[in-house]
Amino acid sequence: MNNKKNVWRGLALKSAAAAFLLAGSGLAAGDQFGVQIAGGLGDNHIKKLDLGLVWDPNLTWWQIGDWHFSLIGEAHVAWWHTDEGNVHENIGEIGVTPIIRFIDGAGAIRPYIEAGAGIRLLSSPTIASDLSLATAFQFASMAGVGVQFGNRQQYQAGYRFQHISNGGIKEPNPGINFHQLYLQYNF
Repeated sequence: MNNKKNVWRGLALKSAAAAFLLAGSGLAAGDQFGVQIAGGLGDNHIKKLDLGLVWDPNLTWWQIGDWHFSLIGEAHVAWWHTDEGNVHENIGEIGVTPIIRFIDGAGAIRPYIEAGAGIRLLSSPTIASDLSLATAFQFASMAGVGVQFGNRQQYQAGYRFQHISNGGIKEPNPGINFHQLYLQYNF
């Protein structure tokens, strides 16, 4: 019974990833969208590969000199891998995160700081017999720094610290911390 459940979860995650990529390719026609790829390391030797679709609706406020705040939306599909997982070596993740960014609005290289909190759905909450996140539903908070550059400001590169946990919905709730580097191309 558990094997059938895992097969369906894997199929659902792959279907969601395919839908995400197809929707992203259609939406990327405007200049407000971007694609992001990230790689990172987490607690318990978990490696993470993340693909994101980024939407910048150009909502800005509170101008301070050349700097301003903006709201960014991101949708993610990710894959976790660990060699220490004796239950699941591979975990799938999908989710969304709204991000508030404080960015320099002028210059060839535009540094920024950012923070966000969103939700995630994991293909399995159990990674090893002694490591379970208790629920497939998780919260994801992050903070980071980066730079935007290019002749049209079409490139971004940055670092993010991300914490994923179920927010105390159910025990155990160890949470997992990730350190990620990302590259982004804006259309």
